[in-house]
Amino acid sequence: MANASQAATRAAIDYRTVPLGGDYALSSPALAGNLSIALPGDVHTALLDAGKIPDPYFGNNEDTVAWVYGAPWSVERTFEADADLAEGFLTLTLSEVDCIATVSLNGEVIGETQNQFIRYDIDVTGKVREGTNTLRIDFAAVPEIAKARADAHPFPIPYAAMNQKVAHLNFVRKTACHAGWDWGICLMPIGVYGRMDLRRCPLARTDSVQVDQEHADSRVTLSIKTRIHAFAAGEVSLTHTVDGQTVGGTVAVAPGENVFTHAVTIADPKLWWPAGQGDQPLYDLVTDLDGETTTRRIGLRKLEWVVEKDEIDHCFKCRINGRDIAMMGANWIPADAIPSRITPETVGDLLESAVAANYNMLRVWGGGQYEPDYFYDLCDEMGLLIWHDFMFACMSYPSDRAFLADVRTEITQQVRRLSHHASIALWCGDNEVIGSLGWFPETKADPERYVANYDRLNSMLGEIVEDEDPARRFWPSSPSLGYLDFSDGWHTDTRGDIHFWDVWHSAKPFEHYRTVKPRFASEFGFQSFTSMNVIESFTEPGDRNPSSPVMETHQRNEGGNARILETMCRYFRFPKGFEEMVFLSQVQQGLAIKTAIEFWRSTKPRCMGTLYWQLGDNWPVASWSSLDYGGQWKLLHYLARRFYLPVNVVAVPEGDEIVIKGINDGRGPADITLDVIRADIKGGEKSLKRLDVSLELESASELARIPLEEVGEGQFLFLEWRGHDGTLIGRNDFFPRAYKYYDLPEAGITASWSDGETGPVLTLETDAPAFFVTASVDIPGYFSDNCLTLLPGRPVRLSFTPRMGEAVVRTTLEASLTVRHLAQTY
Repeated sequence: MANASQAATRAAIDYRTVPLGGDYALSSPALAGNLSIALPGDVHTALLDAGKIPDPYFGNNEDTVAWVYGAPWSVERTFEADADLAEGFLTLTLSEVDCIATVSLNGEVIGETQNQFIRYDIDVTGKVREGTNTLRIDFAAVPEIAKARADAHPFPIPYAAMNQKVAHLNFVRKTACHAGWDWGICLMPIGVYGRMDLRRCPLARTDSVQVDQEHADSRVTLSIKTRIHAFAAGEVSLTHTVDGQTVGGTVAVAPGENVFTHAVTIADPKLWWPAGQGDQPLYDLVTDLDGETTTRRIGLRKLEWVVEKDEIDHCFKCRINGRDIAMMGANWIPADAIPSRITPETVGDLLESAVAANYNMLRVWGGGQYEPDYFYDLCDEMGLLIWHDFMFACMSYPSDRAFLADVRTEITQQVRRLSHHASIALWCGDNEVIGSLGWFPETKADPERYVANYDRLNSMLGEIVEDEDPARRFWPSSPSLGYLDFSDGWHTDTRGDIHFWDVWHSAKPFEHYRTVKPRFASEFGFQSFTSMNVIESFTEPGDRNPSSPVMETHQRNEGGNARILETMCRYFRFPKGFEEMVFLSQVQQGLAIKTAIEFWRSTKPRCMGTLYWQLGDNWPVASWSSLDYGGQWKLLHYLARRFYLPVNVVAVPEGDEIVIKGINDGRGPADITLDVIRADIKGGEKSLKRLDVSLELESASELARIPLEEVGEGQFLFLEWRGHDGTLIGRNDFFPRAYKYYDLPEAGITASWSDGETGPVLTLETDAPAFFVTASVDIPGYFSDNCLTLLPGRPVRLSFTPRMGEAVVRTTLEASLTVRHLAQTY
């Protein structure tokens, strides 16, 4: 359309979006004939639906389907356009294109994509014709491109071969764990997972809306920055509405990018708090550009990272609305290895389980992906803060001009897309890339070159954050000791964040966690086998042995199954069968992380964050997760619900004493009554101390010391604390010796059901002490508590919460109930 006619017809053109998702024809030289593929979606799902490949997650099928990612693929569809649509300024918007592809419209190449993390806005004005149009996307085979780029690079850049089955993925901007990881399958999916829209506008389109906050004197001033792409010079109407106020109006635009800033002040704001600390009110901000509306939900909070010198070295803590709040949670990986299975429902279920276990933070890990908008919306709604890595992990990356330019677009877009979210707490440059400089022969042989190479990329990331989101802290790497400090972040515990893996990778005892006192532990973990019903979903009965090829395929960390069993012999008597071994592996996983987190929380304010590795799995596998693939709670997640209790009491050995500490990470001071009980493995109890104590907010206070000699052979400590009104807050225990040294009684546990206010209630009672008592049923959901120490005369009542809209049928709960405990394992 000529410029002279644009102004005359602009008033008659309104904003319009034509979704281009739907059924496409799928073809490849590796496939006879065409199939149908639903986009947004991925090739593996289409092949599964058509019966062309077996379930990649079953048995050893991973290698059987590897041909898929070695081939190029094409998708094509037609769409109809009326004369009215063809008259406007048109943009084809594609996001999350995975990943190296050529885009054609009506036989003409209109764009090239090479980065899964970039939104591509392709100007197709004048290229859409009235009637039938054809859109085609041709995907290149990524392994070939990655190898060619690595071969052409002037010096070698090693990739994470210990984790990835596809070489040189550091030369391609694609989810790193798509090529496998030490918990992940290698599928290398292909497809489009995000937006597929044809957008018509009168003169200009919205590219981003960002919001900065300034808090002062019971008022919050919002600075709203809007980036507009104009196709020609002229005037547009741009308004913002929030909290009953509207600002903006007619503004003049020039061709290309235009930036406008408007301010709105909100008096007496309702502040947003992390989960467990207060409510999460959200204000709707609606931006209107000539009829194109963009809605942002804004949580008003002042968030600071305090990194300053103290008597130890430097603190590292998150301050929200003026309060220093300890961060509690886990690391987040993509919810599934098959992208089509990542849905708002599955993601929401995982996040709900995080909140149920008293999390207030997740770390989005740098070997994964920037998540869909709904992920961050849900985190805003639930009060989950996000430590957000940029997508670089465990290997060096190129730093040539072309690579840096592509990454600059990626990071700039992602920061602009996400910076308005209350949940975004910190931007982190990468996962373990600093550390990886000491892992590879190439980088160790020429450290100066690779440090310079790293700094070129990392410095650019920090500058982008400084320019685009100056209110948030940029942290160079995880782990890191700070700005331009490339030293060891795995063992230095006086500043920065730490990844502490000695217990798992070096097979050290759980007690080794107590040899370090981190300021912020952002990664640490211990593996278990996935639950028995999940194992049954990918094995034949003959495969159910820890050394079988299938079980070893579903263990990605070298020597992992052996390490699980070796540790089992250290703490427990060896189990009598495979199912008992699976159960016991989850018991010891929970015990490992409980040991670490209870001790580190007890050192506060020195330690102000613990994020264990990891929340969920992206396929059924032995791993460090606390949720099985599919979202079922492993025993670790039940223990997390307890060791992350805001008001907690823990026992920590110190020399020849056991120190009892009270921890308060709640909303205010807590008055509790604590009973310290010495229990005998054969039954019988003696109260050692009964204390009425007040726990100050954000404190870890010593409450008592018990000489070790007072806890004899066959005895342990049992802790119970209540509010002053008698309401039970929590229970804990401490065993001074490994469980294998205790001769456990044959406890008789009775289970009975009754009707509670919110549904069926399970009551468990025992005639002798029983440990790690765990109830399970066939309905997806979780109990209010589990993996318990059960003592005679102390019944526990457990309510059941269904997951993902499942109906609770009491008869099904009763019929499928299984109760396990430690003494049954041998």
